[in-house]
Amino acid sequence: MRKIAVLYTGSSHQHRSFTEPKYRQYIADLLYLPKLAEIDLHAYDVLIIPSQIHQGLVTRHLPQIHEFLNSGKVVVALGAQPNDWFSGHNWEHRPTNFWWWLEPGAKSGLVMSSPSHDLFSHIQLEDATWHYHGVFFPEQKVESLIDIERDGSIFYVDKQSTQGTLVVTTLDPEYHYGSYFMPATERFLDGFLPWLATGRI
Repeated sequence: MRKIAVLYTGSSHQHRSFTEPKYRQYIADLLYLPKLAEIDLHAYDVLIIPSQIHQGLVTRHLPQIHEFLNSGKVVVALGAQPNDWFSGHNWEHRPTNFWWWLEPGAKSGLVMSSPSHDLFSHIQLEDATWHYHGVFFPEQKVESLIDIERDGSIFYVDKQSTQGTLVVTTLDPEYHYGSYFMPATERFLDGFLPWLATGRI
C-alpha cells in the first residue's frame, strides 16, 4: 500500500475528512502546512493537496512539493486551481451551478473520457458528480479521466510534465464530505482513497 500524506491546516472539514476512521486507514500522516519545511516528504509515496487550503502557504512550499514530485512520487491536487502551481495546466474558471440537478431534464455535463482507467473500477461517474469550479486545457500529453462535454478536463493524470505523477482535479470531495453535505462526495472518497493507496494510477 502506498504511503499517503495530506497537507493539513486544521480546518474543520479537513479534520473530519482525514480523521474519519474509514479514510484514516489510508492516510499515513497529516502534515501541518506551516511546518512543512521541517518535514522530509520522501518518507511518503503520495502527497495530497486538499481544496480550500491556504494558497499562499502552498505557494511558499512549492519548491519542496515540486522536488518531491520530480523524485518520482505522486502529487494529488484537489479543487479550484487558479494559481500556476503546476505548469501547463491552463486552468479556466467556469461559473459553478450548485443547483443544476433541480432543472428539468438535468444533466451534469460530465463524461468519462477514459472509461477503462483503473479509477473507474473504484468509482462510477455518478460518484464524481456534484459540481465543478473550472476546467483544464493541459499543454502536455495527459490522460483525462473526466471531461466536460465540449469543454475541458476536470480530472486528469499527467505522467509527462515531471519525473513523477500528477493527479489533478477541480473536484473538492473532502471539503463537502467534511462539511456534511453532498452525498456523492462520500462515495467518491470511498473509492478514490483506496485507489490512491493500492490502485493503478
